[in-house]
Amino acid sequence: MRKIYTVSIEEANEIAKIRKTVKEKNTDKRLYAVELRGRGKKNQEIAEKLDTSAKVVSHWVSVFKNQGIGGLLGKKKGGHHWNISYEEEEKILEKFEEKAKKGHIVEISEIRKAYEEKVGRKTAPTQIYAVLHRHNWTKKMPRSKHPKKASEEAIEASKKLTLP
Repeated sequence: MRKIYTVSIEEANEIAKIRKTVKEKNTDKRLYAVELRGRGKKNQEIAEKLDTSAKVVSHWVSVFKNQGIGGLLGKKKGGHHWNISYEEEEKILEKFEEKAKKGHIVEISEIRKAYEEKVGRKTAPTQIYAVLHRHNWTKKMPRSKHPKKASEEAIEASKKLTLP
């Protein structure tokens, strides 16, 4: 059986004071939902007013009752999610850079394999593209043929017109 949490009017008033200092929109939304719950509103009413679901409102109330106001305050997003340092990435890319300077084709699969050996686990291809972007690598691929190349017949006809 699920537990039904109640929020007192005193807690709702305290939350109303804290909401005046909060600048993040999502944090304010969570606090407002719990405040409305303390003022006697049902989860469904709150959900409709805040354009969310009743389950989410119930979860926010549960978090508030279990963790206090700190559980609802802004969650940090983003950040530095690198597996290895910039310098270590640079070392991996050095051998491929030498190969590329010699005119050889460097494939992402090769770089990914070396990167995974260093990290010790599998990574997504997007991780490798992010590494390449960090190190200002660009995708340059040789063309198989020039897009405006004349047809073989035109080339032969041109050869016949030129004087030896």
